[in-house]
Amino acid sequence: MSDTDGSPSDTDEPLEVWCAGKEWCPITSTATVIGKKWHPVVIHRLLEHGPMGFNELKEDVDGISSKVLSDSLEDLEDKSLVNREIISEKPVRVSYSLTERGESLQTVIYEMAKWGAEHLAAPEEVETTS
Repeated sequence: MSDTDGSPSDTDEPLEVWCAGKEWCPITSTATVIGKKWHPVVIHRLLEHGPMGFNELKEDVDGISSKVLSDSLEDLEDKSLVNREIISEKPVRVSYSLTERGESLQTVIYEMAKWGAEHLAAPEEVETTS
């Protein structure tokens, strides 16, 4: 795939990712890319809902702060997983969407959700008595 100007796009070249140990490990490297706390959730929401604005994404990723979401989106953009498109200058409106590389994580993210649904449970609410 190439950009509209004919040059290769960022998603054509594999990411070079650090890996512990002497042998390069694709599992460790993939975990390095998507293993940060909020990254899989952000990717999942963009897979489920398509392009979203910052505030819409923040609302949909319950519990994330604006700073952490901004940092996560910047990191995912640096890794060519997310596109950031400026919709308007005044007021500034931005839309985030997945790149082809980001969309290619669909199977991984959905399998994580499936595994979690099968093997994990939400903690029971703790009742407090006074």
